[in-house]
Amino acid sequence: MSEKIKQDISIGANLKRLRKNAKLSQQNVSIKLDLMGLDISRSIISQMEIGKYSIRVSVLRALKEIYKVDSYDEFFKDL
Repeated sequence: MSEKIKQDISIGANLKRLRKNAKLSQQNVSIKLDLMGLDISRSIISQMEIGKYSIRVSVLRALKEIYKVDSYDEFFKDL
């Protein structure tokens, strides 16, 4: 029997950790995302970090670049 995939795992804590490691505020990240053509407000970033807003793949790709992480594994660390 196959194992069910848990649908409600949040990467919010990792998003916050990576942002802080990059020494960026939520507002800074919002501005950088906007420059990349992604309209994500500071409040949406906050909601992503507390697990109240699902992150789009396009935003995750941009955050990988902004946070200068080598692997997507960093977003899913310790889950």
